[in-house]
Amino acid sequence: MENSNGNSVTSDSAAKSLETNEISSAHSNSVNSISSCVRKEISDETPGAVIVQEHLNVEQRARSSFAEAFGGLQKSKFYEQPLAPTVEAEALTTDTKKLARGNSILVNPRQRGNPTLKNVRNTPWEFSDIVPDYIMGRTTCALFLSLRYHQLHSDYIHMRLRKLGGQYELRVLLILVDIKDPHHYIKELAKIAILTDCTLVLAWSPEEAGRYLETYKAFENKPPDMIMERTERNYIAQLTDCLTVVKKVNKTDVQTLLSTFGAKRLYEMVHEPFLKKKK
Repeated sequence: MENSNGNSVTSDSAAKSLETNEISSAHSNSVNSISSCVRKEISDETPGAVIVQEHLNVEQRARSSFAEAFGGLQKSKFYEQPLAPTVEAEALTTDTKKLARGNSILVNPRQRGNPTLKNVRNTPWEFSDIVPDYIMGRTTCALFLSLRYHQLHSDYIHMRLRKLGGQYELRVLLILVDIKDPHHYIKELAKIAILTDCTLVLAWSPEEAGRYLETYKAFENKPPDMIMERTERNYIAQLTDCLTVVKKVNKTDVQTLLSTFGAKRLYEMVHEPFLKKKK
C-alpha cells in the first residue's frame, strides 16, 4: 500500500511539474516571438512614422496585459467603490447659496412645533431640507437640544453631530435648560462641544433661544469691531485705568478725586516722592 501510494503521489507531482514547465515555456516563446517581430519590423531602414506606430502598439499591449493582470482587483473584498456626491450634499449646497442671497433663517422641518420658532419675530425664517436645525448664515449653523429630551435619548446629539460632520465654520450647540438639576448634563455637553468644535450656548427659556438665533442672524455680516474692547487714548481714560487697578478704587472714586483735586494736582501727587515720618 505504501509503495503504491508513493508511486501515485510521485506520478501526480511529476505531471504537475511537467504541466507548469510547458506553460512557462509557451509563455516565454510567445514573448520572444513578439520581441523578434518588433525587432524585425523596426529596422534601420524603417521610416520614422512606422517606428512610432510600433512603439505605440507595444505600449498598448503592455496596457492590456496590465489590465488583464489587475482587472480582478475590483471583484475582491478589499476593493471599495469611491463615494459619489449624494443628493443631500447637493441640496445642502443649494440651500447655502440660497441663504447667501436671502435674509431668512433656514429651519429644519424636524423643528416644526418647537416653541422657539414662535419667539423668532424680528427675523424671517423658512423651512428647508438642511442637515442642521438652523442655518443663520453662510458659515453659521445651530443644533437645538432640550435637556429633557437629552435625558430620554442621550444618543440623539451624537447622531446629529456625526451627520453634520465638519461643515460650517461656526457650529452652535443651542441647549434649552428645562430641567431642575442640569449641572451634570451641561458638563457632559460641554465636553462634547469641545471635542466636536462647537460653541455651547445655554438658553433658559424658548424666548431666550429665539433671541440668540435672531442675534446670530443680525450679526452675520457685521465686523467684529462692534464687540471688541475700545481703548480711549485721552488723559482721563488713562488715569481711570491706572487708578482702578487698585481693587478698592472704582470709576466713581476716580471721578470724585478728579472733581476734588483736579487732574494737575493728582498728577503732581503721583509723581512726588514719598516722605518718611520723622521719629
